Amino acid sequence: MTHLTELPDWAALLVALLLLAGAGLALIGSFGLLRLGSFYERIHAPTLGSTLGIGCVLIASMLCFSVLESRLVLHEVLITALMVITTPVTLMLLARAALYRDRSEGDDSVPPPPAG
Repeated sequence: MTHLTELPDWAALLVALLLLAGAGLALIGSFGLLRLGSFYERIHAPTLGSTLGIGCVLIASMLCFSVLESRLVLHEVLITALMVITTPVTLMLLARAALYRDRSEGDDSVPPPPAG
């Protein structure tokens, strides 16, 4: 019914390990989101977990379909590039917006803006 039965054992093992690593990293990021206290602490764990986790999943996908189709499949490179670029930019924009909000509200727990 599926072509995955044609995947060699070495490739199936490597794909399974990459998928488990990606899922584990995403899970660790989710736990970090739940466990950490402030917004500034919480923002890092899911960002790192999702970036590294999706990277492992996309590498597994590239390997699986490259082996099955006997040619190099690079569709996932675009997804990887977009994730690697957009996730940190989103993190930075969210952190700057929260920092601006906290400074305008007079929150003493955030550092003052740089002089100059």
